[in-house]
Amino acid sequence: MVDIAVPDVPIAPTPDASGGSSPHAADRRSRPRIDVPGVAEMLLGRWAEDRRISRALALDPATHRLEGASVDDHRERALAQCRLLVEQGAIQRPFPRSFGGQENHGGNVAAFEELTTADPSLQIKAGVQWGLFGSAVLHLGTEHNHEEFLPDILDFTVPGCFAMTETGHGSDVQSIATTATYDPATEEFEIHTPFRGAWKDYIGNAAVHGVAAVVFAQLVTGGVGHGVHAFYVPLRDATGAFLPGIGGEDDGVKGGLNGVDNGRLHFDHVRVPRTNLLDRYGAVAPDGTYSSPIASPGRRFFTMLGTLVQGRVSLDGAAVVAQKLALQIAVTYASERRQFPTAEGEEGVLLDYGQHQRRLIPRIARVFAQSFAHERLLRTFDDVFSGRADTPERREDLETQAAAFKPLSTWAALDTLQEAREACGGAGFLAENRLTGLRADLDVYVTFEGDNTVLLQLVGKRLLGDFAAAAPRDPAGAARFVAARVAGRVADVTRVRAVGQTVLDRGSVRRASQDLRDPVTQRRLLADRVDTMVAGIGMRLRSAGKDRVRQARLLNEQQHELIEAARAHAELMQWDAFTAALADAPDDDSRTVLTWLRDCFGLGLVEEHLAWHLMHGRLSAQRGAAVSATMDRLVGRLRPLATDLVATFGYEPGHVRAPIASGAEARRQDEARAWYAAERAAGRTPGAEPRPRR
Repeated sequence: MVDIAVPDVPIAPTPDASGGSSPHAADRRSRPRIDVPGVAEMLLGRWAEDRRISRALALDPATHRLEGASVDDHRERALAQCRLLVEQGAIQRPFPRSFGGQENHGGNVAAFEELTTADPSLQIKAGVQWGLFGSAVLHLGTEHNHEEFLPDILDFTVPGCFAMTETGHGSDVQSIATTATYDPATEEFEIHTPFRGAWKDYIGNAAVHGVAAVVFAQLVTGGVGHGVHAFYVPLRDATGAFLPGIGGEDDGVKGGLNGVDNGRLHFDHVRVPRTNLLDRYGAVAPDGTYSSPIASPGRRFFTMLGTLVQGRVSLDGAAVVAQKLALQIAVTYASERRQFPTAEGEEGVLLDYGQHQRRLIPRIARVFAQSFAHERLLRTFDDVFSGRADTPERREDLETQAAAFKPLSTWAALDTLQEAREACGGAGFLAENRLTGLRADLDVYVTFEGDNTVLLQLVGKRLLGDFAAAAPRDPAGAARFVAARVAGRVADVTRVRAVGQTVLDRGSVRRASQDLRDPVTQRRLLADRVDTMVAGIGMRLRSAGKDRVRQARLLNEQQHELIEAARAHAELMQWDAFTAALADAPDDDSRTVLTWLRDCFGLGLVEEHLAWHLMHGRLSAQRGAAVSATMDRLVGRLRPLATDLVATFGYEPGHVRAPIASGAEARRQDEARAWYAAERAAGRTPGAEPRPRR
């Protein structure tokens, strides 16, 4: 890893992308350059070829969203696009070789993420069909389920639904109210929604196209409830009409993703054969006897849900793709669009203005971090689902990573899309430039496949569990453990660390900046924030002893802090992924640039939480001021490289499809400049109005 010191001096001007001069510097040749193809290969990751194949498919106009299409037309277009995926052999990757698949789990998710560039509705509708409906049959069913149901799912003969969420229960799946009661006399399950809140809701493909569904319900046999299980339930006949006992409603127009026909389903004592139970984790014999390879009901439930984690994994990746598209559009436009006269007399390009750099370049740094973190998540996912490392510990890591990264990337997608829209002014508000449509489509990503706040609670509880496991059990060890935490809090209050920094820096912003850009310093600041928050919550919970009621009350009181700790932990994991990726840079110059970008990401996180670091004595006031000063210098140093950085995303004009990122703006600006130059040369430029005398 190379740590580059940013000098404590202004950065000189370089020519901008349009060929004019900018307020940056004449020493362009001495600057490191980034190897665009080499870094692009880094970003593609292990499943580069799968991504390339999917990107090539996404260049086909038949896969593209048509802006302004009616809801009905958009739905039918998305349906046809799914059939196109089947024709192109794009959906078989994760399925068994016996069904024509490749058992390529990581490559499958990587490829589907890239469909976001074509139309997020296509990505989600395909994800419902093969990533949820098909995967539920594959991972929750056994061989007889596979043989009966998978062929028609794979070739799209049976468009299907993943019917888990209910109107009354979304995140709390364990409490869903739909029942599946076994009748040994007929060897059938009776699927029933006992009240309106138990209707399956927001279900993709339910409104129009779904022919069958995997329905999650409370399994009851012999008067005993065995928790949530999954059942294959036919929904419609060949004419598209609901089968007897089944009803539903169309969710109608949504805020986005209107190519997906979301709807509601309800069941009135609908009977399905016993063999329609997806029985990998729980089986019912003809006489009604229940059996499971997992004795604990709680562990059985979480194991079943864990097999469906790929939805969160794919949303994390799709959110990263959307951010890359937005930044490519906004940076391209900002490097060409001119506004306001500069000291040189010509209008300056937007990207030469300090605030414009600040609004875009740190977000480029963030999406690089999220991209490298997502690659780590994909590798964990593939390790587990391929069976190479399918251990309880690795599964727990997978669930924690997915629950940590999906919230951060989906929230960041909304933030980046909005900032990119504003950075493009009125042009960004035009539907043809895609930013508003992408933002509308990505909005729901923050609440489906797990509400982001709830997911971070899961991460926080894992951190508390690790904290509790690290605490000694013996009285003497426990006393030392508590004393160490108390000493840490005393250090916070007395600001011992901050005093030491002031002595070390000796009043020099440059010295403070150099230490802030040290990766050891950055990681310590990020990790210490996580450890301090988790330890604080953990110590408060310890005060409750074994009183479960008090523990629950204290945990509820600390819920906000716990979610902040989980978010900080996810940010730390992203920083770690970015830092590890530096070793794979194609050359020293690229590593230098990527190190600047990593520092921009890390110090951006410190700047965002600067109040915390100051309040807890982690930074002196001088160092706190140096954080923003160092960020400004890093952003300025990265500005001449901004267009190259977004070029590493590897998206062609056919993926971007935004007129303002097509070169049209540069042509308009060149035309305007040429006209003004000709007018000046011909002496036709009007003189300035004289200033009034005072």
